[in-house]
Parts: sequence; structure tokens; C-alpha cells
Amino acid sequence: MEQLRYKRVLLKLSGEVLGGAQGYGIDPQTITAIALEIKEVVACGVELALVIGGGNIFRGLAASSKGMDRASADYMGMLATMINALAMQDALEQVGVYTRVQSAIAMQEVAEPYIRRRAIRHLEKGRVVIFGAGTGNPYFTTDTAASLRAMEIGADVILKGTKVDGVYSADPKKDPSAVRYKSLSYLQVLKDGLQVMDATATSLCMDNNLPIIVFDLGVAGNVKRVVCGEEIGTIVKGDEK
Repeated sequence: MEQLRYKRVLLKLSGEVLGGAQGYGIDPQTITAIALEIKEVVACGVELALVIGGGNIFRGLAASSKGMDRASADYMGMLATMINALAMQDALEQVGVYTRVQSAIAMQEVAEPYIRRRAIRHLEKGRVVIFGAGTGNPYFTTDTAASLRAMEIGADVILKGTKVDGVYSADPKKDPSAVRYKSLSYLQVLKDGLQVMDATATSLCMDNNLPIIVFDLGVAGNVKRVVCGEEIGTIVKGDEK
């Protein structure tokens, strides 16, 4: 059995990741591939929780910039994350992984309410817990929800699965001279406005010294590599004392 560096992790996925090449909606091949990655990690004894964005279905911020009421737009975004959470639950259970979906907004017909102690109990029993509906409050992103839930369940790290292999000094697609950071401090991320997580989420991680690892989810086996401590992607953590 491999040596695990992280025992309990929170995996944060953007909604766009589920959209696959088209970038919107839910691509069955992509979601199955992610489910198989998660299955492999859970089989190693990792306790894994998931937070998924809703950008592949609806973006609250984009709608509010076009004149929609921000709170209403954000609630619609939270419902979009629930659609993704249920799709991910189905994909995981198709490959034999036990799951529970917990929603920050009451919808007892489709998901459990978010109860911290119950979520921890599910993790201890080897179930994957998918946290839907963000924090349940408008004006907060799913990045902030991921930081908050990671803190509440006592996660060792937040893993942010993206379409790039880490954090760069500039957009590598537009700027060929962009360099990839191996390691960053929270303050550097905030000061330089780097695209890791939004400022609220980053500040929350900084206050509680919770590391964030940004890595490419598109490479098979990467989730397992990260939890076993391989140095891939970019790690964001406090300055070494």
C-alpha cells in the first residue's frame, strides 16, 4: 500500500471541468473519468469530500453583471451546483463508490441537509461526501464554500483540480514566457491577484494555515499522485518560519 501524505482531503472542481471539451453542460465521459480517479484514491484509504462549482450550467456573477439581481443570480448558481453534485453522485455510484450529497439549502427529497458531524461520520465510514449549494448564502463563491467545508471537516489540504498544471505568472496560452510556480505563499497570491481561489477563500485558508494544491485534473492518476505527496502542480501555503 502506498504511503499517503494526506489522509482527509477536500477536492474542489470547477463546473467547467465537468463540461469536458465543450465547457458547458455535463460530459458523460469526463464525469466517469473523474469518478474513476476518485475511486482509485478512496481505495487507498483517503477520506475525500467534494465541492463542485456550477459554471458549466449557470454563472451568478455573469448574470448579475447583465442586470440580474445578484442574490437571485447566486441562488440560481447554487442550484446549478446541486445538479452537478447529483450527476457526480450518480457517476461515482456507477463505479461502486458510496456517496452522500449534503446541501446547504434544504431540499430533503434529493439530498441530506449539511450537518458537519454527520459529514465527518460519512467520511470515517469511507463514503465520499459531496457538498452542494455552496455556503447557502449569496455573495460567496464555491471556492469560499470549499475553504469553509475543508476547515469544518478537518481536511489536511484542499486539492483544486483545474485544466492547467499549476499556477502561472501569466496565462500560458497567451504568454509563452509565463513561468509555473512550484510553491506560493498566501500573501503572494493575494498581492499579485493570482488565479488560485478568490480572495475570501484564500484569506480563510491563510488564517487557518490550510494548504491549497492546484493541479491538472486532466492527467490520469494525478489525484492519487497528489495525495501520495508527489510534487505536481503548485502548492499554496504559509511562509516557512
